[in-house]
Amino acid sequence: MGIVELLGLAASVSLLSGWRLYLTIFATGLAMRFDIVPLPENLVMLEALGNPWVIGIAALGALAEFFADKVMWLDSIWDGLHTIIRPLGGAMLALALVDSGDPAWQVIIFLLGGGAAFASHATKASARAVVNTSPEPVSNIMLSTGEDVAAGGLLFLIFANPVAAAVIAVILLLLTIWLLSWAYRKYRKFFPKKQA
Repeated sequence: MGIVELLGLAASVSLLSGWRLYLTIFATGLAMRFDIVPLPENLVMLEALGNPWVIGIAALGALAEFFADKVMWLDSIWDGLHTIIRPLGGAMLALALVDSGDPAWQVIIFLLGGGAAFASHATKASARAVVNTSPEPVSNIMLSTGEDVAAGGLLFLIFANPVAAAVIAVILLLLTIWLLSWAYRKYRKFFPKKQA
C-alpha cells in the first residue's frame, strides 16, 4: 500500500470517526479479525482492533450510539459528551494507520487525524442541533439513519478499495465544509444578530 493510499485511508477513517467512532472501530476490528483486510507490515499494530474485547466494547458503543442518535436532544447530549472522544479516536486511528518512525511525522498525522475527526464531529453536532429545533421527530430519525447507512457504506468502500479512500476523504471534507456552512446559515436564521 502506497503513501497516498495510506494517507487516504487514514483521512477517511478519521473523518468517519467524527460521525461514528464506535462503528468505525467495530468495522475495522471485524475486518482485521476475519482477515477481510490483509494487514501490511506497517499496519500490524492495528491487530489490537481485532481483539474480541475491543470488538465487543466497540459493538456496545455502536449500539448505544445507534439508539441515542435517534432521540431528539439526546443525540445532542451524546454529541456533547463525545466532543473530545471522537477527535482523539480519529487521531489515534490515523496515527495507527500511518505509523511513521519519525516523531515529527507522527505529531503531524495525529493533529491532522484529530482535526479531520473534529471537523466532521462539529458538522454532525451542528446539523443535529439545527434539526432538533424542528417540532417533529421524523427528520432526526431520517438524518441519523442516513448517517448510519453512509458511514457503513463508506467503511465498506474504504476497506474494499484503498485507492478510493483518498477520494472518499476529499468528498467527506467537502461535505463537512458544506454542512458546517448550512448549519451556520440555519443558526443565523433562528438566532439573528441583535442590533447594538
